[in-house]
Amino acid sequence: MSRGGARADAGEPERKCIVSGESRPKAGLIRFVVAPDGRVVPDVAGKLPGRGIYVEASRQALDTAVRKKLFAKAARAQVTVPDGVADLVESLVLRRVIDSLSMARKAGQAVTGLEKVKEWLVGGKAHVLVQAMDGSPREKARLRAPAGGHVTCLTAGEIGLAFGRERAIHAALAAGGLAERVIEEAARLAGLRPLDAPGQDGGDAALKD
Repeated sequence: MSRGGARADAGEPERKCIVSGESRPKAGLIRFVVAPDGRVVPDVAGKLPGRGIYVEASRQALDTAVRKKLFAKAARAQVTVPDGVADLVESLVLRRVIDSLSMARKAGQAVTGLEKVKEWLVGGKAHVLVQAMDGSPREKARLRAPAGGHVTCLTAGEIGLAFGRERAIHAALAAGGLAERVIEEAARLAGLRPLDAPGQDGGDAALKD
């Protein structure tokens, strides 16, 4: 998996990032379109009509695109970029991660709680392990991530939202399309989150299940 969440699968569609000039798998990029009034609109689902403008799913790339006015260059027109576009894109991608986790829970393909997650891991049912970035490092070290993936860019509160709880430190997903969606979207989210996001190192306020 490359930076931003792109899986280097053969035959996956690629698009050129306006910042690096390199072609990358679409999964690792953020698509934008220009509205009729000239506003640059993030299209994180990749479904809006119009010619797409692509930027690597990283805060640094988005900031560079804004600073160097690369959206206008790519559109070949005067455009208006919303203030705080990196924060906006981060919030939109975060919503997709939480929604995907929630869908997996409702489908019986995801569980939370230390003991349930441990049971899935031991039984070989867990394909992806999700752990809160503000969770206790000691508690998180009690579980070993399976081969499918390890998501560590969500807070306990954000994981909790997906499971209808105030907070959750651990979650596991069974193999399937929803698990792959969580991995892909979480990889994009990781690139969009500030390096100094609260709780990324566990900190003194680390939480336990």
